[in-house]
Amino acid sequence: MADPLICMRGISKNFPGVKALDQVDFKLMPGEVHALMGENGAGKSTLVKVLTGAEAFESGQIFLGGATQPIINHSPQEAQSRGISTVYQEVNLCPNLTVAENLFVGRQPRRLGLIDWREMNRRARAIMDGIGVDIDVSKPLEVYSIAIQQMVAIGRAIDISSQVLVLDEPTSSLNEQEVATLFRLVRRLKDQGMGIIFITHFLEQVYEVCDTITVLRNGRLIGQYAIDSMPRKDLVAAMLGRAFDDLAAIRHSSAEPVDRNEAPVISARQLGVRGQIKPFDLDIYAGQVVGLAGLLGSGRTEVARAVYGADAPDSGRLEVKGDRIGHSPIDAMRAGMAFCPESRKDEGCVQDLSVRENIVLAEQTKRGAFRLMSRAEQEKLARRYVELLQIKTASLDTPIKQLSGGNQQKVILARWLATDPDFLILDEPTRGIDVGTKAEIQKLCVELAGDGLAVLFISSEIDEMLRTCGRIAIMRDRRKVGELSGDGLTSAAIMSQIAGEEPHDD
Repeated sequence: MADPLICMRGISKNFPGVKALDQVDFKLMPGEVHALMGENGAGKSTLVKVLTGAEAFESGQIFLGGATQPIINHSPQEAQSRGISTVYQEVNLCPNLTVAENLFVGRQPRRLGLIDWREMNRRARAIMDGIGVDIDVSKPLEVYSIAIQQMVAIGRAIDISSQVLVLDEPTSSLNEQEVATLFRLVRRLKDQGMGIIFITHFLEQVYEVCDTITVLRNGRLIGQYAIDSMPRKDLVAAMLGRAFDDLAAIRHSSAEPVDRNEAPVISARQLGVRGQIKPFDLDIYAGQVVGLAGLLGSGRTEVARAVYGADAPDSGRLEVKGDRIGHSPIDAMRAGMAFCPESRKDEGCVQDLSVRENIVLAEQTKRGAFRLMSRAEQEKLARRYVELLQIKTASLDTPIKQLSGGNQQKVILARWLATDPDFLILDEPTRGIDVGTKAEIQKLCVELAGDGLAVLFISSEIDEMLRTCGRIAIMRDRRKVGELSGDGLTSAAIMSQIAGEEPHDD
């Protein structure tokens, strides 16, 4: 039997006030795709960072390739030199450099002491062709979508590593076709003997591509299982530590407004942004959760940004409760709007501020510079929402960057709920978070609508939309092409409209 590529024994890691890893064991075999599963805060990413030298650890041992002497990677570069590469959920590349430069940064081919640009571009094209991505490698990375940037990061990691590839939420920004391309590549690398650690919250992807599952919960190892011996409901129960009600039991919001005599909370008429989104109409009443469905790049986020004024519309009008408002975020905030953006890292969290500071940020902005909140007010407000949303944090003053992705998402949601809004925009609020937190956010969304809030909900997961939304607007090619509600609101109908086809009976 082959020696394991990686054997981690008794790994422990502490952060201030939090035991991130507690005597965790992990083993990866050659030619194995190994899923690392658990809720946010379970310790998955921390275990990977310990392995790759991004984080130090207090105790335990790491062995490579059956060696008898343990090793410690003091940096990701040292891990790469040992054949271990990682692609994290957030793309960490240089957007101002070309694709080729990103692929070969720090290891550019040289000729006569100078960078050989022709050779570098040739090799870069070969790498991207090898993973099924046809792009101009001489263009800056920033001209390409997040999905393409993710694939570039994967291409770089594969080119560097020869033994172990760690994929930390690699599919969160990819559409179905791109996921299929990635999985074909994963299977090819597996056949070549590479070991792949796969971190994801998409259960169906685990069962599609993985051989083995390791489950962590609250920093502890729950168990390692062969994929064929672990039914999905048992996997979810292991991750949560309790029986888990079917998400389908969530009662979605009504398609009907709470009061037909009231004006819509939001009424957009031919609202559009040139080059971003074609003019559209949209009404959302109090008590409704209205979804936006469509493929990546269909215009879902552009609709949300136009309504909020993050991208100033150049056509149409927007009314809030019958009153026309200006097209800027501060106008939107003062009119009772709240916006949780798609990108936690770039547009949501202020990474160096504390949980308390992040929560009070929007309310302080509404009040203005001459009505500063006292420290006592800030702590009271932050503590209320930490308790309400069950945010896991060592203290209110813990930097938000130390929290898990799901808890960061809860902090952003808390920030906007603290402003007591009438209208809440949620753009991919459950992307990259665990099934437990996902269910909590879905239920909260429906409960807020039940209390009279109007909600615009954007998600790439159709099942999630069907669970939470009473009405769904369909986007295609940056244009709103229809709406579905009532008995017509089905998965088949949504997919048919997204594809531009009429639904038909089987």
